[in-house]
Amino acid sequence: MLFFALLVAVIFSFSFDPNAEEARRIVGGLAWIAFLFASTVALNQSWARELRGQVLDAFRASPAPGNSLFLGKSIGNFIFVLAIEAVLAPIFIVFYNLRSIGSEWQLVLVFALGTWALVVNGTFFAALSARTRIRELMLPLLLFPISIPALLAMVNATTIVLTGEGSPRFWINLLAVYDIVFTIVGLLLFDTVLNAE
Repeated sequence: MLFFALLVAVIFSFSFDPNAEEARRIVGGLAWIAFLFASTVALNQSWARELRGQVLDAFRASPAPGNSLFLGKSIGNFIFVLAIEAVLAPIFIVFYNLRSIGSEWQLVLVFALGTWALVVNGTFFAALSARTRIRELMLPLLLFPISIPALLAMVNATTIVLTGEGSPRFWINLLAVYDIVFTIVGLLLFDTVLNAE
């Protein structure tokens, strides 16, 4: 996952040489695309161990609620993806000579909310497609379309913070609402996914 995202950052930095102003306008999109594809690689494997050891079958037989498994797996994936982003953020800063004009705490908030948006849906859809033979193909087909509003908010909020042009409040609020809605939907529907044959 780290290697894949690093490869995207390096290839784009060699493909064109933007000045500082152009870099601030495009790096939000480049970074989130790299994180989206890299997190998909990791999320595809997030249920593999449970399938190999029949852990999901044992969990279904236990009295524990299924949404606790979903929440735990989502938090674990969130920490993992956030750690990858923390490693890659300085690389984007160096390669694109970035300096945030806006507030850094807003950028941190955008990254936290955006990462949760990718992870909560990715964890849910990875569980949904885990039993299929083409799960590597199914996860992106399910995840990418439903992530478009979140991706749009992430890219716009990141660009606004980096360029300092306007306020990212609308996009941050949109991300927060998106996170709340899809977390609740995932928690409500995960028992059905877990018990599906």
